[in-house]
Amino acid sequence: MLERKLEPDYVYSEDEARDYNDMDHSAVNDLFTDDLVAFAALAEVPIQDVLDLGTATALIPIALCQKVVDCRVMAIDMSVHMLDLARYNIEADSMIERINLAKVDAKKLIFDDDMFNVAMSNSTVRHIPQPVDCLREVLRVTESGGILFFRDLMRPESEEQVKQLVQRYAGEENDHAQHMFADSLRAALSLNEVRGLVIELGFDSETVQATSDRHWTWAAKKP
Repeated sequence: MLERKLEPDYVYSEDEARDYNDMDHSAVNDLFTDDLVAFAALAEVPIQDVLDLGTATALIPIALCQKVVDCRVMAIDMSVHMLDLARYNIEADSMIERINLAKVDAKKLIFDDDMFNVAMSNSTVRHIPQPVDCLREVLRVTESGGILFFRDLMRPESEEQVKQLVQRYAGEENDHAQHMFADSLRAALSLNEVRGLVIELGFDSETVQATSDRHWTWAAKKP
């Protein structure tokens, strides 16, 4: 198994945040929110008070609010430039009354216990050296009977697989983008590592599944 190697510390500049925001994330975001809505329906949990960890420019909260008309989202991130663009996006989509933004460390949440009935995150776990610290905090602020829906990259087993995935999904990007994607794959957790984390937190390992050739998804209901 390829050893996990954390990504270099990376702070988005204003231009980089804008470049990220200008990319077409619609297909990925629609898939994420559709899967979340489907899981919530299966779990018989209404999507009402949502925490989004690592929101970037709030595109996923906006997509979710467009599909679930009565939900509210607290969207957090550590990048000021991302949050600035998130604020613009929220205002442009008339979501200012439904989506709140805050600069908050996912490992040290400032929210009260049992404050949310849904916690979601897309592509944030791999940035955290000890993800169990973040997940414990998420459990603390999620009410009993609420749902947890996390998705991120899954670390390949070898450098050869890293190269294959980079070529398959970023082969037409520039060298910098390919390098960043490769770093992200190396920083990701393996499927077994994520399953080990959720077992440590009291959940069944089968709540974590490989949902593509490069992603895992944790979908669970808090007891």
